Amino acid sequence: MIATTNIPTATVTDFGFWGTMQEHASAAWAIALPTIAIATGCEPEQVRAFLDSRHGRHFADDVQNALFVGATLKDAIDQATAKWMGWTIGRVTANETGIPRGMAYLTGFVVQAAIDDEIYI
Repeated sequence: MIATTNIPTATVTDFGFWGTMQEHASAAWAIALPTIAIATGCEPEQVRAFLDSRHGRHFADDVQNALFVGATLKDAIDQATAKWMGWTIGRVTANETGIPRGMAYLTGFVVQAAIDDEIYI
């Protein structure tokens, strides 16, 4: 389990997950980051890179959709996590991104965001 003191802060607050979550951003960040880290086996900094990315924005869209139909914030994040972990990288996405075909979608895009973050730092 990730201690709350080990949760990196967002570096992008007007876009990505944080920007899309709006008034729920702070509470959602504190739930989503450790939830995704546990589900993917990735490090918190890698998850931070994902949540700050355009894919983090799309993940937040799924969280917002679940909130809209009445889910609690935790349940909405759990549902989005399960949904993204249930998808796998297909041939086209693998060719476009270099993420291995068959990898869980969430894991693949967390790792890809971490790689992109390293390249652009």
